[in-house]
Amino acid sequence: MQAERGRAWVPWLVTVLVVLLAGGVLYLAHRGSAQSQAQAEEARKAADEATARARDAEAARKQAEEKLAALETEHAKLSSEKEQLSTEKEQLSQTVQEQEAELAKLKDTYDDLQDKMKSEIAEGAIKLSQAKGRIQVDLVDKVLFDSGDASISKRGQEVLKRLGGVLAKVDDKAIQVSGHTDDSPPSQKLQATFPTNWELSVARAVNVVRFLEEHGGVRSRRMIAAGYGETRPVSANATPQGRARNRRIEVLLIPELPAKKAALKTARDSR
Repeated sequence: MQAERGRAWVPWLVTVLVVLLAGGVLYLAHRGSAQSQAQAEEARKAADEATARARDAEAARKQAEEKLAALETEHAKLSSEKEQLSTEKEQLSQTVQEQEAELAKLKDTYDDLQDKMKSEIAEGAIKLSQAKGRIQVDLVDKVLFDSGDASISKRGQEVLKRLGGVLAKVDDKAIQVSGHTDDSPPSQKLQATFPTNWELSVARAVNVVRFLEEHGGVRSRRMIAAGYGETRPVSANATPQGRARNRRIEVLLIPELPAKKAALKTARDSR
């Protein structure tokens, strides 16, 4: 009887053990699952953080590349500007040197004219002036021509030979010779040859140019002959002194234009 009672609680013991074992298994399984989830969450967070860091790194890389490209562009621009400034500095320096050389040559020509024409300058027959890279020689008509005539007088020939000796050495200027008159018309004797002061002023200028070429050694391609008649007076025609000042020959030394200067240099070099 007691033996039967002892065997009766065995199934219950087994059931309790099974339940306890199942509970332990479930607990362990749940704990393992929780740990796995926690680990998975940590792994996901780590992956997200790694992705974020990768994005930040990529953004930083792109920003650095953009800054580098901008710096390279700026460097290229500065280099170009530096090169341009250097070129402009060289050109400016060359221009200054050329201008200084030009002024030195102009002064030499002016001083030479003063020396060769000093007697006529002293008596007022010739006026010499210089301005803006130009030299102007004003010769009153009586030093070159007889009254009312376009032919060069003996004294005029001697004066023009000395003038030509200076002008022949000028190789960088155009030489304009222009004739001017007062407002009195040519005399009745001259009107058949020179109907107006236009013809008389042009004829005088042409004769001076021809003489400078033939007897003064001045190259013809450098000279220009022009006649202005009575249209450009330098004094009033109301007095004999004023009319005498207006009857003149002007010799103007004009700087050549760069294009013309280059063409003349090419022509000289090709000879």
